[in-house]
Amino acid sequence: MTIHLHDTRLGRKVPFEPLREGKVTMYLCGPTVYNYAHIGNARPAVVFDLLARILRRRFELKFARNFTDVDDKINAAAAASGKPIDDITAQYMTAYNDDMGALGVLPPDVEPRATQHIDGMVEMISALIDRGHAYEADGHVLFDVTSYEDYGVLSKRDLREMIAGSRVEVAPYKKSPQDFVLWKPSTPDLPGWDSPWGRGRPGWHIECSAMAAEHLGKTIDIHAGGQDLVFPHHENELAQSTCAHDGADFARYWVHNGFLSMDHEKMSKSLGNVVLVHDLIKTIPGEVIRLALLGAHYRQPLDWSEDTIRSARRMLDRLYGAVRGLDVPESMRAQAQPPAALVAALEDDINTPRAMAEFFALAKELNKAEDADDRTRLAASMLASGDLMGLLQSDPDDWFAGHGDGELSAAEIDALIEKRNAARSAKDFATADAVRDQLSAAGIKIEDGASGTSWRRSE
Repeated sequence: MTIHLHDTRLGRKVPFEPLREGKVTMYLCGPTVYNYAHIGNARPAVVFDLLARILRRRFELKFARNFTDVDDKINAAAAASGKPIDDITAQYMTAYNDDMGALGVLPPDVEPRATQHIDGMVEMISALIDRGHAYEADGHVLFDVTSYEDYGVLSKRDLREMIAGSRVEVAPYKKSPQDFVLWKPSTPDLPGWDSPWGRGRPGWHIECSAMAAEHLGKTIDIHAGGQDLVFPHHENELAQSTCAHDGADFARYWVHNGFLSMDHEKMSKSLGNVVLVHDLIKTIPGEVIRLALLGAHYRQPLDWSEDTIRSARRMLDRLYGAVRGLDVPESMRAQAQPPAALVAALEDDINTPRAMAEFFALAKELNKAEDADDRTRLAASMLASGDLMGLLQSDPDDWFAGHGDGELSAAEIDALIEKRNAARSAKDFATADAVRDQLSAAGIKIEDGASGTSWRRSE
């Protein structure tokens, strides 16, 4: 089966074919490091980590995810804190990787920093000027959007309508309101680098184009990111990269995840509903957050709420409950494969809802299996499925041992189950039923089987 992806530029799902046989390049716009990542930042990190895992099953993948470590927001954060800019960026780069790692996000193959690629940006800007696509004005260098006839092709916007309907205050040095900054001057107190146009720093858009070109080549296979980046960031990347490279296609497939809201409201600082991953992982297992972010199809809007978290936790309880108590030899686990239907769902435009349905079908089959060899084989396939999706990465007993404030601990649950079993052996069914009711009221579901009594948290 061929992998299919929804290409934003074409507006439809298409078969994926890499530029070079057997090899794939993918670029994901990473964070601007001036604060901790919020849950909206985590969605593309998790979604495209999963896509990277899917691609690696078939191809040799080179995956780049950048850090923007020169930006006006970083400058403001440094000024407000009184810390050097390098300290700010170093702190939040480490925090981002730690926080995403807690969500099961694997490190990319390349993690370029903007400040390490200034020479490449200057070179690309110079090429754009030489080719008539950029101009210098009042210490700035700007991209001339009218010089690229396909401007707007990614975001489906007509440049003439954009210019005619522009309500922004136009800087006097711009030829067109939509012209965007490639290079801007820096004052002595701000970061800056020498260039043919004076001491200054790059604009945001040119950073990703230069980093992608250096590490992945002039034409990359997949450019990924959030839907909020389609315009202007990715539109501008596409324009400047194509023009700097004599018309070579910048990215062959553009893949974007949908928006995330908080309790049906847009997440924003003004509403006070920005939720940081750094805070969430203090009380919620990273796998719960990961599954919650994968619960909806990646291109659809996702609403983040307590219900979203509870649902993901219950789903993981079911999966962990199926493999609990089963010893899968390492040799069998190494050779195990996820069900073909689960893989097919993921290769069909990262269809995680359908993949999870197949995951639960496998768990149901395992729960019903009575033959020991069948149970081991099915458990191995469950774990292989988890490895592909970044789930089931904890020991099942450790998973169920976790508890929050006001919840029964694993030791307390085990003690109650032992009390119930003793009562059943003594034919004291009233006590046995009372213990079951006590556990049920605490959100603990127990299941009696040939190998004994198992439990999981249902709420």
